[in-house]
Amino acid sequence: MTSLRRLSLVLLALCLPSPAFAAEGLNGASLSLWWGLPFVGILLSIATGPVLYPHLWEHHFGKFTAFWSALIVIALLATTDIATVTGALAHTAFLEYIPFILLLLALFTVAGGIYLEGNLHDSVFTNTVMLAFGALIASVVGTTGAAMILIRPLIRANDDRRYNAHVVVFFIFLVANIGGALSPLGDPPLFIGFLKGVDFFWTTQHLWLETLTTAAIVLAVFCALDLYFHHREGRFARVSDPTPDKPLKLHGKANLLLLVLIIAAILMSAKWKPGIAFHVAGVDLQLQDLLRDLVFLLVAIASVRITAKDVRTANGFSWGPIKEVAILFAGIFICIVPVMAMLQAGSHGPFANLLTLVSKADGSGNPAAYFWLTGALSSFLDNAPTYLVFFQLAGGDPHTLMTAQSALLAAISSGAVYMGANTYIGNAPNFMVYAIARENGVKMPSFFGYMAWSSLVLLPTFLLVTWIFF
Repeated sequence: MTSLRRLSLVLLALCLPSPAFAAEGLNGASLSLWWGLPFVGILLSIATGPVLYPHLWEHHFGKFTAFWSALIVIALLATTDIATVTGALAHTAFLEYIPFILLLLALFTVAGGIYLEGNLHDSVFTNTVMLAFGALIASVVGTTGAAMILIRPLIRANDDRRYNAHVVVFFIFLVANIGGALSPLGDPPLFIGFLKGVDFFWTTQHLWLETLTTAAIVLAVFCALDLYFHHREGRFARVSDPTPDKPLKLHGKANLLLLVLIIAAILMSAKWKPGIAFHVAGVDLQLQDLLRDLVFLLVAIASVRITAKDVRTANGFSWGPIKEVAILFAGIFICIVPVMAMLQAGSHGPFANLLTLVSKADGSGNPAAYFWLTGALSSFLDNAPTYLVFFQLAGGDPHTLMTAQSALLAAISSGAVYMGANTYIGNAPNFMVYAIARENGVKMPSFFGYMAWSSLVLLPTFLLVTWIFF
């Protein structure tokens, strides 16, 4: 039985009728830390698979996912009644996983239909403007979307240089990570927060100064380095430009309108509350949320229909990445169910010591600790579930976190987004950009070579940001 069939059986089980019972119904205080092993296992598999055993991972990641997911489902069925299990999994699937993956599908499809043709000639100014523009639009089209739209034009602009790897490294820092901190569209962890009740514009209003400061510091370092490398290249004969000169032309402009529809659907679901719900598998599905998710799906279909195939071909578009993400996150959301229950138990649960670690002497949360712990885990594990873990550890009440504990939510949000840039595996577009750059002849640093760059540039920046804001 293939991994996709296993996944289908799990999703089919969620549709069976069962009494109302949310994921929060699991008694986390009675669970041991062993229940978190499958969650850790699937995250470590995702982190190490593409780097340490890429061929095996490419062909069998679905089996890895099915294995860790099956451990949780079987263990839950063996220790808890079936109504509780199906209710908990249905809550996770219908209210978190499906909206999450449909948004990613819509953004991935729309961004893949936008192609910037032409050749820019490199200069410190051109590169700086492209990085700044990419960071700016990352919160609108998502870090993955912005990265896929701009990485090839940036590589073409610098393909006549002897030293160009640093341009791609800083592109990962700014466009694939830091720039996505200002809206739920920007990075998956922030959309998870939106699904949990965080206002759509909360991060825009509360993280703009932190993000502007972080991006400005990193961009200033880039300007200095790019100026140095340009000066160093002046000692050598000019490399001939392999890309013929063409005027800039934007293809797939209709996808920009579809992007507006995605944003409108999200805002609609946040503002319009008709009070109509459908009870399915013990979960109340709100009408506005169902319409939002339907718009996501229709937008993806429309984008495929109206975008010329040669535009997607020029973008190197394929369905492989979104298929992999859909399967992996199905496993992540299943494996995180008992972890969330244990976190909800607070000081009475097995994560009581972790709660102490991120608390001050008076028992209140420590923003600096939340920023660095969320960020450290997001550097090596997927930042969306990491965000969810610390969101819950901070209390899990969106209204309290947006008001009285806004510093904690800001620390968790920025840590998850910013520090995804610390490694190639910290955020999904990082490795995609790395692969595209190598495919186009850029001599990218190794896994640890990249970490040397991030340690020298990002860690001092994050220390300064901690001192100023957290």
